[in-house]
Amino acid sequence: MSQHILLVDDEPDFAQGLARLIVSGFPDVKISLTGDGAEALEILTSNGVDLMLTDLRMPKLNGQELLHRALEIEPGLTVILVTGYGSVEAAVTALKAGAYDFLTKPVKREELLRSVQKGLERGRLLGENRALRALASRCESTLVGKAQAMCRLKESIAAVAASEYNVLICGESGTGKELVAGNIHRLSSRAKGPFVAVNCPAIPEQLLESELFGHVKGAFTGADKARQGLFVSACGGSILLDEIGDISMGMQTKLLRVLQEREIRPVGANAAVKVDVRILATTNRNLQERINEGEFREDLFYRLNVLTVNTPPLRESRDDIPRMAAHFLNQTCLEMHLDPKSLSPEVIACLCERPWHGNVRELQNTVRRLTVFCPGNQVEMVHLRLAEGRLSGPGAAWPGDGAEAEGDHIDAYKEAKARVLGEFTRNYLERLLARTGGNISEAARLAGLERVSLQKIIKRNGTTTVSN
Repeated sequence: MSQHILLVDDEPDFAQGLARLIVSGFPDVKISLTGDGAEALEILTSNGVDLMLTDLRMPKLNGQELLHRALEIEPGLTVILVTGYGSVEAAVTALKAGAYDFLTKPVKREELLRSVQKGLERGRLLGENRALRALASRCESTLVGKAQAMCRLKESIAAVAASEYNVLICGESGTGKELVAGNIHRLSSRAKGPFVAVNCPAIPEQLLESELFGHVKGAFTGADKARQGLFVSACGGSILLDEIGDISMGMQTKLLRVLQEREIRPVGANAAVKVDVRILATTNRNLQERINEGEFREDLFYRLNVLTVNTPPLRESRDDIPRMAAHFLNQTCLEMHLDPKSLSPEVIACLCERPWHGNVRELQNTVRRLTVFCPGNQVEMVHLRLAEGRLSGPGAAWPGDGAEAEGDHIDAYKEAKARVLGEFTRNYLERLLARTGGNISEAARLAGLERVSLQKIIKRNGTTTVSN
């Protein structure tokens, strides 16, 4: 599609001369001419332009006012001003107001073409950037987060979605690689087609070929009828090969042919079948290291790695942890048919400090546990500690405890239990004393304790009394 330039000048001969000079350098551009600022605004509104080149001094609507009103209609429009020598100061003022460049009369051909070329390129880049941001904003519903790392991820998704090339999605476990693949498909021209996700390591090696490519009747024992493979099922859409770094060398060789020829051969078949499918793959492995170790085919790696998207670990998006935690909390409450809950500031602060070795998946599971342990409307530290006491495995402890030995985990559990009981006791005593106006005797009666025993508990927990 040709780019559109609008020339605005009240001297027809000069405008025609500029047009001829521009066409000599850019024969494919469309040029509109007008000597009236109001008409220029109508053209801009109805047709849109990639670049506007306008005289500064004109009757009725001068170049300064035209610039101002044009930028209101289309912010970011590339505007080049043409001015006489005596109006250079005014042109500089216009630059500060948003003009891209200015040329002085008489206009030199080389100077004009250079300015127009740069202006058109600027307009093209701004247009592409707006389109990418529009696509990226459509990821908001599934990719929660506004930190710099997450914004880069959304922009990468939008960029690769616009092509048909293979995509390799790399990242640690739990960073949402399959979610990213789903967004790439959803934002692509194949969105109306199927999205088929295959967890490669979960399928036994001897069955993976049949699952992906299908088989004919009698291909092997038990193949009593023909079966369509997942590549055929994904035709017209996208197929996700999840954790492709874990498949065998033999299967890698068969996949290489699919990527090269865009055809599959069902198990036991004599003829190949063409497939129209975009291939997305994920890995949490360093494939370059796997290649060096002889565990992954280098030619397959380069076939897959046409475009790369890296999913950031949660530690690089800590500013998003409160937003993600709130999202998962609302999601869990909906799943459990519970009233909405919120996270206390103390809990949010604690979540933000955790190392999150399991990334977003670990955060989501932690929030699910917190929801289960919180009977009220706000998740407090007591609920977090109760949930923590039931965690197990690497990274289960809170910040600073990730590499502790088993005995240290036991000590950490005992310490957490003591903190929980202490906090519960203090809260109970404060509510009890508030109810009795600080009267210990009445409080002891309500608690079913001797007065002396209650006094010892109050002293041990540092609770303030009002009266005896």
